[in-house]
Amino acid sequence: MQDVFIAGYSDKLSARPGETVTFSVSSRACEAFRATLFRSISADPNPDGPGIIEDDASTYFKPSSFASRYQGFTPGSFAQSTTDLQANIKSDLVIRLWFMPTVLVATDQTLLVWGTISIILDSQGLITARLPDGMSVSTSVPIKCNHWHSLEFKVSASGVVALDIKSMMMAKADIEIAKNDYTEFDLAQMFPVSVREPVRIAASFGDAPCCFNGKIEAPEILVDGSLIAKWDFSQDISSLSVKASAGPDLLLKNAPTRGVTGRKWDATEFCWRHKPDHYAAISFHDDDIYDFEWDSDFELVIPDDMPSGIYIMRIEAEGHYDAMPFFVCPPLGKRRADLCVLVSTFTYTIYGNHARPDFAPSWLEKISAWKAYPNNPSQYRHYGLSTYNNHTDGSGICHASHKRVLFNLRPGYLTFGNATCSGLRHFQADSHLIAWLHNQNIDYDIITDDELDRDGVAAIEGYKAVVTGSHPEYHTSETLDALRDYRDSGGGLVYLGGNGFYWRIVRHPEDPALLEIRRSEDGLRAWASEPGEYYNAFDGSYGGLWRRNGRPPQQLVGIGFTAQGNFVGMPYKRVCYDKNMDWVFDGINDDLLGDFGFSGHGAAGFELDRRDEKLDDGEDITILAQSYDEDNRFILVPEEMLTHLTNLSGGPEADVKRADMVYFKTHTGGQVFAAGSITFCGSLPWNNYENNVSKLLRNVVRKFVGS
Repeated sequence: MQDVFIAGYSDKLSARPGETVTFSVSSRACEAFRATLFRSISADPNPDGPGIIEDDASTYFKPSSFASRYQGFTPGSFAQSTTDLQANIKSDLVIRLWFMPTVLVATDQTLLVWGTISIILDSQGLITARLPDGMSVSTSVPIKCNHWHSLEFKVSASGVVALDIKSMMMAKADIEIAKNDYTEFDLAQMFPVSVREPVRIAASFGDAPCCFNGKIEAPEILVDGSLIAKWDFSQDISSLSVKASAGPDLLLKNAPTRGVTGRKWDATEFCWRHKPDHYAAISFHDDDIYDFEWDSDFELVIPDDMPSGIYIMRIEAEGHYDAMPFFVCPPLGKRRADLCVLVSTFTYTIYGNHARPDFAPSWLEKISAWKAYPNNPSQYRHYGLSTYNNHTDGSGICHASHKRVLFNLRPGYLTFGNATCSGLRHFQADSHLIAWLHNQNIDYDIITDDELDRDGVAAIEGYKAVVTGSHPEYHTSETLDALRDYRDSGGGLVYLGGNGFYWRIVRHPEDPALLEIRRSEDGLRAWASEPGEYYNAFDGSYGGLWRRNGRPPQQLVGIGFTAQGNFVGMPYKRVCYDKNMDWVFDGINDDLLGDFGFSGHGAAGFELDRRDEKLDDGEDITILAQSYDEDNRFILVPEEMLTHLTNLSGGPEADVKRADMVYFKTHTGGQVFAAGSITFCGSLPWNNYENNVSKLLRNVVRKFVGS
């Protein structure tokens, strides 16, 4: 597996004046790398579009050179004791645990290691227990993946080495697979054995950790008949550590998954909080990667006079580069503009390093021709993938973090390398809005999901309007509460995307950089959570769609996800001619809106939202314009479907595969404009920002901000 030549990441994605952003870099260059700061205006590399626009920001960070060094990282989750486990084994050693492997791989997988004692699952499904001096004992019958097995390994000075593996089948009966007793070893000379080493579960030590794929439960170690180490994984399930019942505590590295069903789970309870002993397992994966843990190379203390905005720390060496974005927010409670742009850093992180299944080498030609960002997650899968990908064993990745290199969070990155348009999503697509604000000379502040989650409504109160980007999909209960409270206190919410406010996520209480997603029940999803694993481990809340949690997007912005298609767009058609709404269309003589754009060639595309009176809060919502899937290129989302013939609307499917552009006021004086399409912002820069979508948004911002 080849690493990129130079890459880096920051310890945080956003900061306020006085706070420090630390940058960690790995460079294979012989010479020093150079770091330069820019302010990002446009991240679209399309030569027929805005192009990459970055302003020099050396006023706030003097261009500097730093010594190059390679920094590696090791994927794979495991548990390790916080201190050495010490024992003087005089006559007997017993190791017990339960395990459920989920896949066999070409290399060994480690179940447990303590000093020179290890228990290994090999590529054929056989278990081997290894002792000092090269002694070992192995089973002869392969284990079955996705079944629970008990393991007991015994070593006795009397000359017995026994490895007992039993499978717990569906009938609950233990069926012995193999039990091997060996008396030919002269083990008496091996004892006493003095061991003072850390214990590692689900991985070995060294450069090749041979990580385990699967679940492990109830490991324990006995020496001379006394229990010296025991761990109950059903305790403190939300934690990144495990308190020991005996022996040293464990630290969980690379965030293995907790809140998963264990050997006792019998489908009588589906929430781990109610029957934790049924969830006494931890699920490990050989490709879990949460934090690269690189040493820092340099830092930036955000100056007081640094404008709120999007910044790029560009690092270069020997013709190679990386570009790390971060977001500068104003001081809490001290807004510097009337308009706030809410940056969807949670969504960026959840999608971080999404290796698309349609990636093809032919994309590289376009990337080179456009001078787009050169690295793609599909080429560097060992850097850790996104929650839209799967683990080695086929299970869905449910954890995400920005404490690693995220290739698709870079200016110039192309999500769709085969698109006939710009082919952008998320950070790069949202730059169409940022570039438009600069073109229109509209002042703005940046607030990210992080500040909104941490500070609540205080992060955005006082702004006359809060505008989202193209895809604010992932939210915590705290961010939704803050947006609702802001709106209901008289604020103006401008939702410029589609498929927004859709999935529930949770931040880890011990490290907020770590996010969790459980893809429960239904929804348009890349994978499905297993039965019994719908509740988030981080806080015990029910996972899945916000709609299934009683908070559909319609309650906040009047519309919600209804249809998805390929990365294509359509125009809206104006449907409202109420004179009270003429301000929206001021200066626009067209009934067809956005039949152009750098995202899918149309303002209504890819993922569409519509109004549903059954799901909103009963506001007087005006539909301003609509776009219907007249060419049948979109599908209805699963939560709207009932059978192959019927859907929840009760009408024809074609009628609900549409985008609704809406406006409404709340009874408390707040107001909401919602576009209902992911590709809306892609139309803003068209024709050098002279177009009817640009005019329409200008009218909306003027109405909300008052200038």
